[in-house]
Amino acid sequence: MRFRTPISLIGLIALVLVGASSAAVAQTGSFAVSQNGKPVGTASFNFVSTPAGYDSTSIVHVDMQGLNYQLSKTEMLSPSNGLLHVQLSAIVNNSAVNVVARPDAAQFLLNISANGRASTTRLDAHNFAVFLPDFDPGALETLLAMAVSTNNRDLWAIIPKQAGTIEPIQLATYPDEQGTLDAKPVTVHHLVATIAGSTTDLFAGPENQLLQAELPQEGFALVRNGFVLTPPTKPLAPPPAPATASPSPTG
Repeated sequence: MRFRTPISLIGLIALVLVGASSAAVAQTGSFAVSQNGKPVGTASFNFVSTPAGYDSTSIVHVDMQGLNYQLSKTEMLSPSNGLLHVQLSAIVNNSAVNVVARPDAAQFLLNISANGRASTTRLDAHNFAVFLPDFDPGALETLLAMAVSTNNRDLWAIIPKQAGTIEPIQLATYPDEQGTLDAKPVTVHHLVATIAGSTTDLFAGPENQLLQAELPQEGFALVRNGFVLTPPTKPLAPPPAPATASPSPTG
């Protein structure tokens, strides 16, 4: 199987968005997008193995008060999940955003069109960089894949807000948890990614597939269809001390 973290809503309108091992099989995932447990959209990804590596697509729809967000992203990835080419189209509250990105010698080139303006940004290139749009489960799946092959080290996020930046990713591993996938018990790996000071909780299955992500945006989460995370077991509170008897109220 192909082993495979989002970004604050602030600045989405100005410019949102910004990418283990290998497998010779297609991989897909469908997710619910929620805020504080209330469904507000859907997201999905699809990976297909090719002679050059992988082709991936991501689709996101979020529709709620104050935010209408539609994303379509296609990527070409190397066998080691390195970025070869990215094309992204999005609509954020009726404003169109388009990004085309690719490696260029020792840099990563971003061509951005947003709000009627075009710009070009060159970022330092890194071997293990993930192109990371908001709410994109495919990007998080790719991050999990890279984490396996690099032992959680030297990971980077390309974030094309404003002119675009590249940020290091610190990935920490926490104790496993439990859940169910399609009503069957599953062991859940828990990781926390820190990017530009914000954290994303990632929950992955035994094959390192993305099951759930708790995003930096307040209250937002991605949950794979059919997955339920079992809350961690907490120690019981000590019993209360015996209360002193008191007269019953009269009435």
